[in-house]
Formats: sequence, C-alpha cells, structure tokens
Amino acid sequence: MVSEQHAQSKDGYFSNQQVMQSDLPALEQLELEPVSAKYRTMNLSFVTLLTLIIIGGISALRFNPFFALPEDLAYAYPFVIGVLFLLGAMWFSYHFFADTKIKYAVREQDICKQAGLIFRSLSCQPILRVQHVEVKRGPLDRWVGLAKLQVFSAGGEMHTFEIPGLPLESAEHLRQFILDHKDVSAR
Repeated sequence: MVSEQHAQSKDGYFSNQQVMQSDLPALEQLELEPVSAKYRTMNLSFVTLLTLIIIGGISALRFNPFFALPEDLAYAYPFVIGVLFLLGAMWFSYHFFADTKIKYAVREQDICKQAGLIFRSLSCQPILRVQHVEVKRGPLDRWVGLAKLQVFSAGGEMHTFEIPGLPLESAEHLRQFILDHKDVSAR
C-alpha cells in the first residue's frame, strides 16, 4: 500500500514532500572558510611588479641615450605613465579588497564558493553532479605553495567554479573528498 507522502521504489521509499521556506536552513549558518592569505599577497605582488616593469620599460625607451623618440611620443610620456599608474593602482585596490571576500565551504552533499566585491555571488555545486575535479597550479601558485581547485559539473566543458588560493595539501584533500563522495546517493 502506498501512502500519500511516499511512493514505493525498488530501493526503498522516494519522498518528495513540500519544504516550507521557514524550514530551510539560513545561509548565515553556512560557515565559509577564507582562502589562504598568501593568495592575496601573491596577487598584490604580481600587480605591483607588473606595473613597475611596464612603467620601467616605457621609461627606459623614453630616456634611452641611443635614439631620440618623436616629439609627440616624448610629450605623451607623462600621460602614459599616469594612466598606467592609475590602472595599476585600481587593479591593486581591487585585489586588496576582493581577495578577502573569496570564501568556500564543503558540506556532505555540496561544495560552495562565495566571491565578489561589488556583485557578490554564492554558487553551490552538488557533489553528485560533479564530473571531475582538477587541482591546477601555475608558476606563481607553485612558487608560493598554492593551488586552484576546479570543479566540473556533468555535461559541461568548462569548470562550474574555481576555488583559488588553497594550500596544495588542502586542495588535494578537497579533491579526494569530492571524488570519494560523488557516487554516494543523496540522503
């Protein structure tokens, strides 16, 4: 006999009861962990170094003793340096504030990431829908001992989301947790 709330299936009971909005857990209960502080330091150092290298290269061209620049280019030099400095400062400021907003959480059934400075987003990927997980490390990441965890959902070519700035050991541990739990059925 089948009740109103449950339908018989091969493995047991399937339930699809309505959940009231007031019964849902609050997002404030989700304890998000920040990424490594090294990630922010790495980004700030990279932005500063890149800006200084570009400004230094343009300054070396402007003040080289081997050939004279056309007058128009020499006249534009202070404006170009000002614009580059302003862009570098804006990029630095963005990473200074935005990198502290990147946080993540892993629960039994999903993995979540919060990011964004102006437009904040919280995205969650059910572990059951994970196709595969990659730990990626660029040259700067390797240099400071960090990694990115990329989560790919079933049916997509691109990663669903990426959690940057994880210590390598944590990224590998999270990858293994997801792989061990992606075939576990929802409870």
